[in-house]
Amino acid sequence: MQRNVLEYLEQIVPKVPDKIAYADENMGITFEEVYRQSRAIGTYLQKQGHDKEPIVVFMGKHPRTIVTFFGVVYSGNYYVPIDEEMPRHRIELIFQSLNPKAVICDEDTAKLLDAFSFSGKVYSYEAMITTAVEDEILCKVRERQIDTDPIYIVFTSGSTGIPKGVVACHRSVIDYIENLSEVLQFNENTVFGNQTPLYVDACLKELYPTLKFGATTYLIPKSLFMFPLQLVEFLNKYKINTVCWVVSALTMISAFGALEKEVPKYLHTIAFGSEVFPIKQFNRWKKHLPNARFVNLYGPTEATGMSCYYEINREFEPDEVIPIGKPFHNTEILLLDENRKPAQKGEIGEICIRGTSLTLGYYRNFEKTNEVFIQNPLNDAYPELIYCTGDLGKYNERGELIFVSRKDNQIKHMGHRIELGEIEIVANGMENMKMVCCLFEEVKKKIVLYYVGDVTPAQVAIYLKEKLPRYMMPNVIESLENMPLTANGKIDRVLLKNKYVNK
Repeated sequence: MQRNVLEYLEQIVPKVPDKIAYADENMGITFEEVYRQSRAIGTYLQKQGHDKEPIVVFMGKHPRTIVTFFGVVYSGNYYVPIDEEMPRHRIELIFQSLNPKAVICDEDTAKLLDAFSFSGKVYSYEAMITTAVEDEILCKVRERQIDTDPIYIVFTSGSTGIPKGVVACHRSVIDYIENLSEVLQFNENTVFGNQTPLYVDACLKELYPTLKFGATTYLIPKSLFMFPLQLVEFLNKYKINTVCWVVSALTMISAFGALEKEVPKYLHTIAFGSEVFPIKQFNRWKKHLPNARFVNLYGPTEATGMSCYYEINREFEPDEVIPIGKPFHNTEILLLDENRKPAQKGEIGEICIRGTSLTLGYYRNFEKTNEVFIQNPLNDAYPELIYCTGDLGKYNERGELIFVSRKDNQIKHMGHRIELGEIEIVANGMENMKMVCCLFEEVKKKIVLYYVGDVTPAQVAIYLKEKLPRYMMPNVIESLENMPLTANGKIDRVLLKNKYVNK
């Protein structure tokens, strides 16, 4: 029985030692190099006395960063990724939360560390990988490791803006990778195009399946996601055949006409999640890649990534929502009402998750952990935790699970309960509409619709009046040249809300 994620690496190295594992536009690193360098880092950290503690990896989006992650795990510690593109105040809060004893930098980031409040040890990636590997040290670490030991902490801010460190373990990551690999049918010929930063859990979809199958992952430069045609050219240049992206990254390509100029001809597996995929944009992708598999994924960081999947095998009307489908094996979805009872047929409830995929909770934050990791209210026989996602869902007439909205996107306006996501679905169906974000400003009690598209606010208003009841009509409609995105590629709703509040 597998109990450590590094077993993926150890099993694949003898099979494809010289194959490129991880690469960017400048360089690649082979499986043999990943194995040797990560074990050198593991040896170094153990000899420095670090054990079962968080080690910050302060490096950019680069293959050597991934190697460092594995090195930290070899050492019996758990990695905490940080990148210079993160806001400075966020990095400061993470340092305060962790109070780490060590930070690993490379030659590009070492000089940046002086700007932060950190008094621990600083280690150089370039120096650590020259360390002679000591098998005896690493074997002793492995002998006492168990599958519920932490592997990483990723920080998620949620709605409060205060970073929360989600702690995941070997067991939950292995469970996730095995299920995801089965659903998306990865193999040794898979060539991933990584879209997300390495400091979010979304990159798990590429990092560990690459080890499991001896596949290859290309780290796509963030800058390309502002230039859709160049992005498609990158996919074709490196023969990328599998992507697992946030929806806004895909719509950036389809909405701005890149598919009409060049098709990503090697793509055969397109997985997406984190946002609702507008049917109009999805249909454009399906038109240009009729033989590709499209899979909608859903899941929170607190459940190690994605928990549900839906392979799209039918046509959808413009006002429909693509289901999130059914849970992975070893996972169950509980749809609970406000009284923590099972939601009735067709009733909206909170999506709650039970199973091996649950993470260990929030680092040094037992109060917040206990708020959302709760005893299963449907089980009064023995202790069993479930995670309450804060997401609302319902089952459609086909029995498919549908994501409705976040709890904080469900508002009370003019005496009516409104799902802001419903307004977005309608607006996204308009001709020449590219991207939409609908918000509710609590202080001014106004529904605000931001959009990118070749239509005027007056035209949008006329269109929405024909489709929506009066109480759902946005009070403010504003056109943007570009939709602001988070580092993960999602629409930056916090920035847009602040933009309106500060007017």
